[in-house]
Amino acid sequence: VGRTIVTRSDIVDMTPITCKLVLVTGAAGSIGSELSRQIAAYKPTHLVLLDSNESDLHDMHIDLRSRYPELPVTPVLGDVTLHAEMRAVFEQFKPQIVFHCAAYKHVPMLERYPQKAIQANVLGTKNVAELASEYHAERFVLISTDKAIDPSSVMVASKRLCELIVYHLQSESQTRFGAVRFGNVLGSRGSVVPMFTRQIDAGGPVTITDPNMTRFFMTIPEAVNLVLHAACLTHGGELFVLNMGESVRIVKLAERMIRLRGLRPYTDIPIEFIGIR
Repeated sequence: VGRTIVTRSDIVDMTPITCKLVLVTGAAGSIGSELSRQIAAYKPTHLVLLDSNESDLHDMHIDLRSRYPELPVTPVLGDVTLHAEMRAVFEQFKPQIVFHCAAYKHVPMLERYPQKAIQANVLGTKNVAELASEYHAERFVLISTDKAIDPSSVMVASKRLCELIVYHLQSESQTRFGAVRFGNVLGSRGSVVPMFTRQIDAGGPVTITDPNMTRFFMTIPEAVNLVLHAACLTHGGELFVLNMGESVRIVKLAERMIRLRGLRPYTDIPIEFIGIR
């Protein structure tokens, strides 16, 4: 699979997603919701928001209606693992552009329930991607993870399988399939910054897997903007990797967050190392 690095400085023609009917799966999640907001700014003809979380989907729909009152936005309460449901969505809307964000992502949870990772991530992707091809969508973009380069957990292995499904479909479809590998996104659900914030608020300890652990970070709006760039750049079969800048030592991030509260690391707020997951 060809890999393309997408950077913040890239200037991209965004017309491939303008004036198109766009479907976003996982639209109520942290990535899907920001993606939907940014897509709305490029004036699609219709934006379809699909998610299985009723309350968050409802809130997302209200938010977009208030921001873009002239834009047709349709919320769909659905499950990507149910093929009949997804076929009904494609039959009704016939989306031209599909952004597939729906997935389970929490590493420890999916280690405990590996069958759910296969069901939601792998089979869910297979359902949506095959229907995108069958209904002649112009473009399909899979949200993946940069850790898929060397799978070391059930979650990451499931995302690598998703990439392989998309890559295989490209060989037999007119739809332009692409995948975008994310690094860690600041502020996303379950990410380290909100977790550290809660732990500091509770008086500690702040828990870190290993003192030498590093991560690449990017804000949600930055990362989503690069996903849109990748969607417009793809000719089919590419694997896009976001340029995440310099890696950050997690322990230094924790220490800085504690100091920003006017507290002292290891004295006012303890830091504990709990072992690599």
